[in-house]
Amino acid sequence: MLIFDEERSSDSPFVERIWRCHSEAAGSFDSIAESRWEIVLTYHAGTVHVTVRGPETRATRMQYPAGDKWLGIRFKLGTVMPHLPASTLVDTAVTLPSAARRSFWLSGSTLPLPDYDNAEALVDRLVRDDLLVREPAVSAALRGRPEDLSLRSVQRRFLRTIGLTHSGARQIERARYAALLLKQGVSILDTVHRAGYCDQPHMTRSMRRFIGRTPAEVSRQSPPMQLSFLYKTTPFR
Repeated sequence: MLIFDEERSSDSPFVERIWRCHSEAAGSFDSIAESRWEIVLTYHAGTVHVTVRGPETRATRMQYPAGDKWLGIRFKLGTVMPHLPASTLVDTAVTLPSAARRSFWLSGSTLPLPDYDNAEALVDRLVRDDLLVREPAVSAALRGRPEDLSLRSVQRRFLRTIGLTHSGARQIERARYAALLLKQGVSILDTVHRAGYCDQPHMTRSMRRFIGRTPAEVSRQSPPMQLSFLYKTTPFR
């Protein structure tokens, strides 16, 4: 069984969430679609692997061994590594080379491994070294206040920065929001309205792709498969 120990928000303007979990026995879970990229530390058999995982455009079944631990730093939309943009990581991941027992290499720099409580220290170091920046046009568009740019220019910046179009990211966030509402006990018809779907078949198609479950399955929590972190979220414009 995979145990999601805890997750928290962050005061950093670059970070969406910090999370950690561990496995008590081997198994599998549904990794639901995610528009954000993240850095994940995997603790396995006495070693630590640091992976940069890009956005996921569909739900996938993931296997895990017994006795492993994971720590994740999930970044806000609009945050990007210029030398390793999320657009090159869509539906894939890159494992970074280890430098020593408690450090790893990234773009020629040796960086200390973070832990759950001080993950922002690593983020601050990345920002100081110009390895992590924000794309102002994406941030403004997400707030509903786009800069003085054409729609085509905003779309190009979205695609370059996060690897997805604005529409694609919005569809993922809407499906995640709908799944959260259903798990909280909101009815399927009310969820259709609150999440902004045209009708129930529209929501069903979306959730099958991005969540890997139908609305009825999420609502009944059946079949009893685990989902990846589904923290509080709301769809953006």
